[in-house]
Amino acid sequence: MNTNFYHLSIELIVGFFALFLVTKLLGKTQITQLTPFDFVSALVLGELIGNAIYNKDIGLQYVLYAIGLWGSFIYLLEWITQRFKKTRSILEGNPVIVIRNGKLDRHQLKKSKLDINQLQHLLRDKDIFSMREVEYAILEANGTVNVLRKQQYDNPMNKDFNFKPQPVYMPISLISDGEVLWDNLKQAGFDEAWLLSQLNAKGIVKPDQVFFAEWLEGDSLYVSTYI
Repeated sequence: MNTNFYHLSIELIVGFFALFLVTKLLGKTQITQLTPFDFVSALVLGELIGNAIYNKDIGLQYVLYAIGLWGSFIYLLEWITQRFKKTRSILEGNPVIVIRNGKLDRHQLKKSKLDINQLQHLLRDKDIFSMREVEYAILEANGTVNVLRKQQYDNPMNKDFNFKPQPVYMPISLISDGEVLWDNLKQAGFDEAWLLSQLNAKGIVKPDQVFFAEWLEGDSLYVSTYI
């Protein structure tokens, strides 16, 4: 690479402060509420700046032009969504309820390209390790999940009343999207006969009728069927 270190340093410094300025102008929502479009915009802007800086045939003015033009596009879209409410669903997306009244909504999960494992990961980010704790879960446009717990699992906690501490158990998924997770079933200390008896007690004949099932020590089997 025959890039002059002096010019490269100048372009990097100017590019850094120009990006910092664009970020400040666009507002904190570009960071805290990163939508899929914002994510792609950040990648494209970074690529534009990188190519402009490391290409010896492109001067500093092109670096500033790339930042200014792309930043203007993003700012324009933000202005449109603020001014015209009907465009928000198209440009920003809409929140989706994936758990309603304690039941998984398979249609919305499928529509959002979200599987059970991904949903469990997002719930664990909210310190929720069992779906039985959730009354409502909303998948936001930026890919995060916000949760409304069921009343019995909501604050205040037992510790607020100085109750005697009880053992804590990890929930174990036994059925996911109609398929029995045999390794988890064995880990929980049960077999197929036990699982079928538990399902039959709930009026379910076969495991493939179950969208999700979870076992928690000291509690009953949690089952969510296809809606």
